[in-house]
Amino acid sequence: MNETQASRGRLLTPGEVAALFRVDPKTVTRWAAAGRISSIRTPGGHRRFRESEVRALLDGGPMLDGGPMLDGGRSTGETTESIPAQPQPGRTPVPH
Repeated sequence: MNETQASRGRLLTPGEVAALFRVDPKTVTRWAAAGRISSIRTPGGHRRFRESEVRALLDGGPMLDGGPMLDGGRSTGETTESIPAQPQPGRTPVPH
């Protein structure tokens, strides 16, 4: 990695981002297409995501379009739609 690449931060694939959020990689791609998370296109047309931005979202930061926050708005007291958790294998979803 050269100095310019290091200053920009590590880039993650949709699969890596999906694993962090526990969603399908296609969901991450849809978020990017909808403008909810910024992405960078490689020369081959693949999406990559800045690790620093992804980590900030995981820590409860708002998504780009002002849409749902990952923590459901709890950090600011706002009531917003949250991104639904994915069912875990071998577990029965419990209605709220």
